[in-house]
Amino acid sequence: MNEDEPVLEMPDFDPKVTRRAVRRGVVRTASLVLAVLVAVALVATLGSAAVQKRGDRERRMWDVLGTAFKIYNPAYSIAVQDCCETTPLSMSLTVGARQRRAGGGFEGGDGGFYTITQDFFGRVGRLPLGNYANTRLSTSLANVGTWLQSKEDMRKVLARLPESLNAMAVIELAKPMTPADFGAFGHGCDGRMVYERRPGSVPITWDSTTYDRVLPGEDLDPPCEKVPAQDLQRFRHWVGMLRDYDEANLRRFDLSLSRLRKAASDGLVYAYVDEMATIKDLRKLIEDPRVRTVRLADVTFDLDRTR
Repeated sequence: MNEDEPVLEMPDFDPKVTRRAVRRGVVRTASLVLAVLVAVALVATLGSAAVQKRGDRERRMWDVLGTAFKIYNPAYSIAVQDCCETTPLSMSLTVGARQRRAGGGFEGGDGGFYTITQDFFGRVGRLPLGNYANTRLSTSLANVGTWLQSKEDMRKVLARLPESLNAMAVIELAKPMTPADFGAFGHGCDGRMVYERRPGSVPITWDSTTYDRVLPGEDLDPPCEKVPAQDLQRFRHWVGMLRDYDEANLRRFDLSLSRLRKAASDGLVYAYVDEMATIKDLRKLIEDPRVRTVRLADVTFDLDRTR
């Protein structure tokens, strides 16, 4: 080193300056890491949502899972409220459910909201209600095809009740009817149709609210005798959109493609749910030779009739 060159003197150590410099470095590093993490999270969330909603997956979740949930819960009035919320690992829809009660009663209180979730690969998790609900209506439907609550026994039950009571009942037919025969039977507008006999388990049921898409050329206000045929058309349309890969999810709803396809192909009504009958109506109906038996699921007194 040349003697004429200036000698650089080391500054005095200042603890305060050093601490401020260290803090600035920590803050810059933390900010950078946080920005990277936020960017990664956004990419993961938005990318996952795009993947999960690709093509028609969002609509199929509404149509397939929302409709299957209604079949899984015939004892509830169900409406799909919102679809579809995504997380990086799942997609879900929200449904509102209210227990069905006899007409004029207090239908299911305030009801509740439930979530149906499928994972990133489209598999449905544990479902609410369904087999865990154990309602009187689901029990009555599971008794279709059995000798429980025979006609003779139900005559005695109906005789003990005031005829002015409103009732919800499962009316089992002596022989399954085609939609045309069921429409001519005179109860086409009365309620939910049962498309199979499955003793000990809840059968496949359907009404005009089960599938909420309007089909091309569909009559929005058909006469009652035409309702069964139109409802069967909707049921067949829905079953026709199911694919083999839906089988695993359908089994979560206590359904299977083979059962659904057979019920849609046969198109036979084995029973129906009437939510608007009175005990007086049921006393008359049970004497019809086309009726195998009547199973009460609910009774209630209509306070408006006392005025």
